[in-house]
Formats: sequence, structure tokens, C-alpha cells
Amino acid sequence: MAHSFIAYIDEAGDDGLNPDKYRVPGRGGGSSHWLTIGATVWRQSRDLDAVRWAKEIRAQLPQQKRHKPLHFKDLDHPQRVMAIGGICERPMRALAVIANKPVIPDGTYPAKHQLYHYMCRYLLERLSWLCRDMRPSVPEGDGRVKIIFSRRRAMNYDDFQSYIQRLKDAADPEIRIHWPVIDIAAIEAEDHGNRFGLQLADLAMSGLTAALEPDFYGNVEPRFARMLKPRIYHRGTNYLSYGAKMVPAADTIPFTDQQREFLGIFG
Repeated sequence: MAHSFIAYIDEAGDDGLNPDKYRVPGRGGGSSHWLTIGATVWRQSRDLDAVRWAKEIRAQLPQQKRHKPLHFKDLDHPQRVMAIGGICERPMRALAVIANKPVIPDGTYPAKHQLYHYMCRYLLERLSWLCRDMRPSVPEGDGRVKIIFSRRRAMNYDDFQSYIQRLKDAADPEIRIHWPVIDIAAIEAEDHGNRFGLQLADLAMSGLTAALEPDFYGNVEPRFARMLKPRIYHRGTNYLSYGAKMVPAADTIPFTDQQREFLGIFG
């Protein structure tokens, strides 16, 4: 039987943890202060609709951008507002795990991709809860979610599947993934330009991160996070434990006054 849901996973920022290489406002280059890994999710039966959603966004771009894959970084501010608005009109959900890298103690994640894997565990927990919560209103399919990652260079996705299988086999009560909805064998990775769902995930994750990651001038843009809020997974008024999960906990992160607007939106 077909999956009930499909989730496209992308990231904004990078997983570099060298404290000497973080970006400084007014200078080029450097590693991001924040890493966001998140998913856009909809019914599997609507996956072809997502192609139309993305094409309708692209059709509103200037001619030279209409035939290129959607990338938040390639859009100017008005185009980003248009694109995020296009996401917010669609029957989808979004969820993200957002790490503030500078407060992570040195040596916490020494292995390659270790921070990424750790955040994906949190993401899969919340993705599994979302699919479990939505199952009563989505009768089609077998209840499971098809997971497609935006391909990262130098990352082995067979190893990632093995990592997820080890989490399942560990039977650790601290790992709160609702396993009946996760199809480990069906996890795959695709190039960003090959799947419109990944392009929509890029817009959503980059839009959320813009409220936290300072630009060249040291400013952040919370408008996109505010626009996306109706699509973010939550229970009651609780967003920060679900669709806008902070790593480490939000009360340990030294937010600037501008960044605190993110907490005002979701906290």
C-alpha cells in the first residue's frame, strides 16, 4: 500500500562548529551561526499538486529565474515575500529543528555529520508525531511517511539509514520516534533541482532561519517566520517543542533583541 504522507527535508546554514570561523557582520564568508534542518509535509496523494505549487511560484519570477530551481538565496526580498506567501496558501505542514551552534560546547559533536544526525533524530521524532496526529484525517495509504532528503555532498545515505535503524533497535526510551509511521527502507536523497518538494522545503527552512541568522549588516528578518506560523506543526500554543524545536533549549540561547521576535512569534 502507498504511503500516506511525503516529507521533503532540507537545511539552511551549515554544520561547521569551529568557533574561530563563524561569520562576522560586515565581512564575507564564514560559517553560519545557526543550522536549521526541517521538512515540508503533505499527503502523498497531493505530491503532484506540489509540482504545480512550485511552478506557480516560479511563474511570478522574472523571466531569467523562471526556468531555474527555486532557491531562497537566489531571490531578492520582494520575491522571497511572494514565494513564502505561496507556501502559506497550500495544504502542507512544516517543522524544523534549529541549532544555535556557538553555544554548543567544543567537542560535543567531534565526528563528521554528527550534529546533523543528532538534529535529524529530533526532526524524525516530530515528523513521526505529526503523521500520527494527522492519520485520523488522512485515511488513504498505510499511515507511513515517505522521506526524501536534499542530497548533501560527501554524505552517505546508506550509512544514514543504518543510523536510523540503530536508533530503532536501541529501544531507548529517550528516543521518542513513533516508529510505525517511519519507513526506514524508503528513505532516499535527491538533488535539489530534481524535486519540486525539496525546493519548497528550501524556501520554508530558509525563511524560518532568516529570523535568526544575521545578514551582512547584522540584521535578521522575522517576517517570513511570522508568515509561516500557520503552517508550522504545533500542539495548542506550543511550537518550540514541536515544529520550531530549538537546540539547545531556547532559554539557554543568548538571543539578540532582534532575534527575540522569533520567540515572540513561536514562544
